[in-house]
Amino acid sequence: MPERRTQPRRKTVLPVKVSVGVATQLAHSVDITCAGARLGGLRAALHPGETVILQRGSQKARCRVAWVRQLGPNEIQAGLEFLEPQNTFLGVDLSGNERQGERSVEMLMTLLSKNSRSDCPHK
Repeated sequence: MPERRTQPRRKTVLPVKVSVGVATQLAHSVDITCAGARLGGLRAALHPGETVILQRGSQKARCRVAWVRQLGPNEIQAGLEFLEPQNTFLGVDLSGNERQGERSVEMLMTLLSKNSRSDCPHK
């Protein structure tokens, strides 16, 4: 199946609050992008299409629930879509500049691994 995601995901586990109307529950992020987040540890069901408020500390973001998955009797995961793009949220830099730095490191590691293989004697 081809990848539909246009932004890279950042694996990040941080405690968050999810509010729907007057009800608030604690959860944690699993991974995030500048366009949305996957949450775990939810106890009460969310519904696709509903609008929620995601909060960490004093930062808040309005989100739309994209999908919900029951993992076990007491754990639900949900995919949220930010209604406004986020370059930094939950204390994590989500801008493309950080990803460019990661690509540079990946390229350097590839070059180094190729050079180390050529230095090894062949049998």
